[in-house]
Amino acid sequence: MRIGVAQFNPTVGDLPGNRAKILELIRRARGEGIDLLVFPELALLGYPPRDLLQRRGFLQAAQGEFEKIMRATDGIAVVIGHVALAGKKEANRADPSATAFGGDYLLHNAAYLLAEGEVVGYQAKQRLPSFDVFEEERYFTPGEAVEVLVWRGLRLGLSVCEDFWYEGGVLAAQAAAGVDLLINVSASPYFRGKPALRHRLATRWAELAGAPLVYANLVGGQDELVFDGGSFAVRPDGRFLLTAPRFQEGLFAFDPAGAPVPPPAEDGIAEVAEAITIGIRDYLEKNNLRGVLIGVSGGVDSAVTAALACRALGSERVLAAFLPGPYTSPESGEEARALAEALTIPLLEVPIDGVVDSLSRALSPEIRVEGVVAENLQARVRGLLLMSLSNATGHVVLCPANKSEIAMGYNTLYGDTVGALAPIGDLLKHEVYELARWLNQEAGREVIPKGTLTRPPSAELRPDQRDDQDLPPYEELDPLLSALVVENRPWEELVKEFGEKLATEALRRLRRSEYKRKQLPLVIKVSPKAFGMGRRWPITNRFLR
Repeated sequence: MRIGVAQFNPTVGDLPGNRAKILELIRRARGEGIDLLVFPELALLGYPPRDLLQRRGFLQAAQGEFEKIMRATDGIAVVIGHVALAGKKEANRADPSATAFGGDYLLHNAAYLLAEGEVVGYQAKQRLPSFDVFEEERYFTPGEAVEVLVWRGLRLGLSVCEDFWYEGGVLAAQAAAGVDLLINVSASPYFRGKPALRHRLATRWAELAGAPLVYANLVGGQDELVFDGGSFAVRPDGRFLLTAPRFQEGLFAFDPAGAPVPPPAEDGIAEVAEAITIGIRDYLEKNNLRGVLIGVSGGVDSAVTAALACRALGSERVLAAFLPGPYTSPESGEEARALAEALTIPLLEVPIDGVVDSLSRALSPEIRVEGVVAENLQARVRGLLLMSLSNATGHVVLCPANKSEIAMGYNTLYGDTVGALAPIGDLLKHEVYELARWLNQEAGREVIPKGTLTRPPSAELRPDQRDDQDLPPYEELDPLLSALVVENRPWEELVKEFGEKLATEALRRLRRSEYKRKQLPLVIKVSPKAFGMGRRWPITNRFLR
């Protein structure tokens, strides 16, 4: 028997387009002699569909497309994630925000088995994630029954994403009932280190069931999320039968009785680069955008952002703008030009001195234009000019902010925070340097100029400014931010490890700048906790520890 995994990159809500891609993959699989083809979670709808599930007409349209997929399963079995109607619920009929959204129906997030033009059965998801970026309890109701489906005499245990991550529940019950094959359909967003977690869990489940496990994961970018694919199949002895590449669409097949293949490699900074690359590419492609514009400063953040944009889109769809101000050093211009030359992208040079002077004179009768007022005025002039260039060229602005700056509010609202997407906004400063060095290594040449990597970081908004004059040194700050934002460690542990002074200052600045983060562009998530949809922090908040 040949089993295939369709590592699939849908566009949320593109029901006809997704259906056409699914049918083409089924046609290809049938032609390659595949008997059973596995698609990821909610493959037809895309993940996460969010409030589209509550849009009138959406589920009806989805059902029509799903039936076309079902009818295309002559001579091949298909496992695919889709919604299942699960009855009615009592609805709030008094509040208009309830009556207009949601209705009185119940939905399961399910894995279906289709064959010979019919539904053989489905397994509803029991564990509904509602942490970090997940919000499934808002839309779905948990399944109760555990099914073992029979196809061609084989006992199949289907499950959906989150059920894979729990000790008991669906997979444990299926293993106890006896199965010939476990199949998990997933839409599991990437963060660095997550693939290894999946592999360990899958090996445990296969050993428990005494049967192979197939894990089919979504691939592609969706707003701030990136799905890495990396689908695989593992035997009960822990040997792998299939390891699909990460961040690539494709049809991948294996024979359960075939020879094992080498295990997947651990992920690292190269996979982070691929995640951000596909996040940029899919944001542009799925939203039908022409290209991107980056304000390059000679610093490492904008250089890495520009290099990743070129990896994602090609240099022909990337523009750079260098906007020197009154305190911009000659070295910054040299580094910006060297970057543009290395990436073969056009560089627009627009000095801002005259605009800053004009605005300063206009404001001077009313306020003193000095200190933070003067510094932020320069940043906001740059933001204004970037958005004007964006309007003129049709290229959306990429924001080059990193996670360390975003956490500390070390950016100017409506200045260097403008843009449609913040590709490196989930990378701490030391990770930006790590990625810069990797980009040079990958290219085999100096894409990120040496001077950019060796000069002290600076916003250049006042004479001889350096980041370490306004922030704790990044080598001290970054580990603290990881412990605070990603690990959510308690106050006592932060003080013990990092000292009360640094912990107090970091927490104060993190809390004070929350309102800025609510207005930032989308941040591509590559860590367990990114700023964005997965961090729902109150702006008005007096809990200081």
